Amino acid sequence: MKTKALLRKLSKTFPKRLGEWYDHLGLQVGKLPEDVNKIMVCLDFDDEIYDIAIKEKVDLIITHHPFIFGKLKKVLERDPVKKALYEKMVEKNIPIVSYHTNFDAGEGGMNCALTEALGLENIKRLDTFPMAMGGTLKEEMEVHEFAKYAKERLGVSYGLLINEGKPTVKSVAIIGGGGWQEYLNAMQEGYDIYISGDCPHHGRREIVLNHYNYLDLPHEIERIFIPTMTKILLSFDKSLDIVQADHERLPEVI
Repeated sequence: MKTKALLRKLSKTFPKRLGEWYDHLGLQVGKLPEDVNKIMVCLDFDDEIYDIAIKEKVDLIITHHPFIFGKLKKVLERDPVKKALYEKMVEKNIPIVSYHTNFDAGEGGMNCALTEALGLENIKRLDTFPMAMGGTLKEEMEVHEFAKYAKERLGVSYGLLINEGKPTVKSVAIIGGGGWQEYLNAMQEGYDIYISGDCPHHGRREIVLNHYNYLDLPHEIERIFIPTMTKILLSFDKSLDIVQADHERLPEVI
């Protein structure tokens, strides 16, 4: 498939304008080839999967999290490990393209996939924060029962529950990654619980004092990017060879 044609199709669904102002989207390193046949899809590109990319002889790597997040010079100055990897990627001329917050916000992207994985019905975007999605469970669940259900459906082994709101859950709002700050939007729109991640201590205290339910799940729930992006790419061209590289590991709970 022509590389430019592939990227044009992706940009129609996940245009850069959907991304947050601070983000670093699109081509991260390398020069785009004229044709692409073999694509690696991963949440993060780093040293752990460099050898896989070389062994598989991929034409293009598509990540969710940007390989270079910030000004190139500053990133390489402060991170010698990334600098060494960047230089290897330049030498091998393997391009990396990232779809981050534009993928989170786009139709069929991250947060759509997460709501589907939870089996929610009546799915819609939050009115006050459209990147987040909400919906309803088929059956109301006790809050602890729901927390266990959510972590299992989203493929993680632990979560942190703030149980300060309604004792049962019927409506759920979610945003992948570190979107805990938007819990107020979900609360104000009447959702029984909000799911996101990376909530610091002061955020947890704020949620407690607002008497709301919040489920903090690891950022790794975003690994759903890999099968979701794979499905999208194959819808463009079934002959594409997709290498799914999922090397994310959760920390141990001790």
